[in-house]
Amino acid sequence: MGESGSGKTTVSRLVTRLLDADAGAVEVDGTDLLACTPRELRGMRKRIQMVFQDPMASLNPRKRVVDIIAQGPIVHGEDPEKARARARDLLEMVELSPAAANRFPHEFSGGQRQRIGIARALAMEPKVIVADEPVSALDVSVQAQVLKLLADLRDRMNLSLLFVTHDLRVAAQLCDRIIVMQKGEVVEAGFTAEVFANPQHPYTQNLLASIPGRTWTPPFRKTDAA
Repeated sequence: MGESGSGKTTVSRLVTRLLDADAGAVEVDGTDLLACTPRELRGMRKRIQMVFQDPMASLNPRKRVVDIIAQGPIVHGEDPEKARARARDLLEMVELSPAAANRFPHEFSGGQRQRIGIARALAMEPKVIVADEPVSALDVSVQAQVLKLLADLRDRMNLSLLFVTHDLRVAAQLCDRIIVMQKGEVVEAGFTAEVFANPQHPYTQNLLASIPGRTWTPPFRKTDAA
């Protein structure tokens, strides 16, 4: 988490190799994505997928939803009919009707389009999903629904979720650990409960002080440190 321009989105794009890094490592199951050859990276892309901030801009407006979701598996060699059948199942998993499979992205609301983006990411059966502020463009009531869906899918499918946000309340509700960024650098990291209860860096302290209503108590996840 961090303010706009702190480097959150840049890190998310480095993690998914949408940008090349100058140094460092991104390890998934012991494999460094930054060191992969193009051929190796193609296989690794199945393990880490991304849900983008703007659901409309990230979906091809000329393709039907079923083809958008099935495209990744088909590119990786899956039978097209099997991939499309799986796409319809995934629509149901993200709480959309399978009957919507033949519609185009513009026929859906913003929240529904984000669910389609989540289904597209899940189609590759990843171990990690990078979600780059996936609810910031949605209405507050829709945000809650999408966040609940992400949390349910994470627990049900045993996913690791790297969630990029500037909303401290969302971070407290959804995340086990928090990394705080400022001006492109990590200034603090730790278990959510510990960071919120006892922030060490002045920037983190200022972020927490900016929460409306100082008496607000974050709804920490049960897996947080005591």
